[in-house]
Amino acid sequence: MSYSVRTGRVLSLVLMVAMPGVALAHPGHGAEQGGLVAGLTHPWMGLDHLLAMIAIGLWSLVQAPAVRSATPWLALAGMILGASLAATGVALPGVESAIALSVLLGGILVASLARLPTSLAMGLVVAFMVLHGHAHGSEMPAGSSLVAFFIGFAISTLVITWGARRLGGWLGASGNPVLRVAGAAIAACGAFFVMS
Repeated sequence: MSYSVRTGRVLSLVLMVAMPGVALAHPGHGAEQGGLVAGLTHPWMGLDHLLAMIAIGLWSLVQAPAVRSATPWLALAGMILGASLAATGVALPGVESAIALSVLLGGILVASLARLPTSLAMGLVVAFMVLHGHAHGSEMPAGSSLVAFFIGFAISTLVITWGARRLGGWLGASGNPVLRVAGAAIAACGAFFVMS
């Protein structure tokens, strides 16, 4: 498959995944289902959350095998920790700015194919997702079931990070320039979020 055809397919996939967020990118969806639908949809609806998880999944491909296999679970652990902090009233000052920076840094890590020591890479995944999880926990619809909401976003977190890792593997991981282009696009979005 030629480079331009593959690039077109990847860009089409990214647009298809991201476009529903344009119509629904605000809290409150699914509250009537007790939080499960809200939890399932929230990670997909915020472009910052979606891009950060995609970046983490793609970036895991150039890491040590232990990081690569653990990434979806590390992302989930960070999300649950962050959401638990928010649900118990623990504030994280500057969390929105830090989320924007995590998208920027995640894109840079993918574009540069930066390989970090195992413990640092694992810690970075968890730290990024604590920020995003805190935002999810803060935006849980009023009256929703905490457990149902957590189950919903846990499922979506695993699907997005695992899916991004699989997509990157399909693209040929670190040997494919499309991975660098995807990282640069994510970094550009992160820079826009930081400046907004």
